[in-house]
Amino acid sequence: MSEEERSTLAAAGRSVQLSKGETLFRAGDSDAACATLLSGAMKVTSTDHDGTERILALIHPAGFIGELFRPFADYDVVALSDCDLCVFARSAMERALDRHPALTQALFRRAQEDLHASRALLALTGKNSASEKVTALILSLAQAASDSPCHPATVFDLPLSRGEIANLLGLTIETVSRQLTKLERGGLIAKRGTRGIELVDPARLQLASDLLP
Repeated sequence: MSEEERSTLAAAGRSVQLSKGETLFRAGDSDAACATLLSGAMKVTSTDHDGTERILALIHPAGFIGELFRPFADYDVVALSDCDLCVFARSAMERALDRHPALTQALFRRAQEDLHASRALLALTGKNSASEKVTALILSLAQAASDSPCHPATVFDLPLSRGEIANLLGLTIETVSRQLTKLERGGLIAKRGTRGIELVDPARLQLASDLLP
């Protein structure tokens, strides 16, 4: 985008800070538009009639959040950690899109990336074994935490608790804990504090996740 287009987009947004556990958009919010995540991590969830939460997507820095052309009828967007965002009102974003076609193109590219990420998450949850699921998720989160599209981050913080990982992958908390311990004892990862993870051997980790072609 040109400098003018960037300025228009920046002027349309407002800065928002959320603490861990706070909700950005709730299911049924008619005024919600979209946001860009500057730092932190978020989850998109749905809750069934029994009150069971299902994690549908994860949002990482530079991620686009929102459904510009329809309200959040079914989903909540919740902070997994302290987050900084730039939030755009629906009306302001629509005016910016009308004025600058390049913004529309960027929005469609972002939607394509989000669709790809959702498909990758669906493929991850459909893996056969608990080991493959947990290993693939660790690699996915490491890649999301990286500044490079070619290499995963070597050290990063897990944005999800063990319970949330279990929810996402369709496993029990005990199984998630066993698999993380197995990866650590196997020399593939090392734990750094409560949430920190270091990829000790990324190549072996990728082989273990069955992600290689």
